[in-house]
Amino acid sequence: MTSHLTHVPAPDGLAPSPQYSHVVWGTGRFVAISGQCALDASGAVVGEGDAVAQAHQVFANLERCLAAAGAGFGDVVKLTYFVTDVAHLPAVRDARDAHFAGAPLPASSAVQVSALVRPELLVEIEAFALVPELETGDAEPELRLVR
Repeated sequence: MTSHLTHVPAPDGLAPSPQYSHVVWGTGRFVAISGQCALDASGAVVGEGDAVAQAHQVFANLERCLAAAGAGFGDVVKLTYFVTDVAHLPAVRDARDAHFAGAPLPASSAVQVSALVRPELLVEIEAFALVPELETGDAEPELRLVR
């Protein structure tokens, strides 16, 4: 299938950025991923005090969430980074680049916050994706309610 997304890295009158696309649009099923933090499957913090380890765990969690929707990083149209210190952004970008592996970069925003939901967390990232419409006969991604 050809790409269902269009990335515009530099609209007329805006300087291009190697870190994100200024505009992304497409067609398909909308997928919203809640902000993910550096928590493992048991809810324990991964990489306490280590922005690099936390960023990689966050992107691994995003990957799991995207997969649950039948999506991947190539389907992501928007990322929002919440960091407790903008000095963590290089670690976030490195983890992002490792997980996107050549996929066009989505639109993005970064916000420094005074705190996240737990004091030992340094990074939280939410994502929005557009997934191609299902073809007739394709199975919906498995939906599970976990409590």
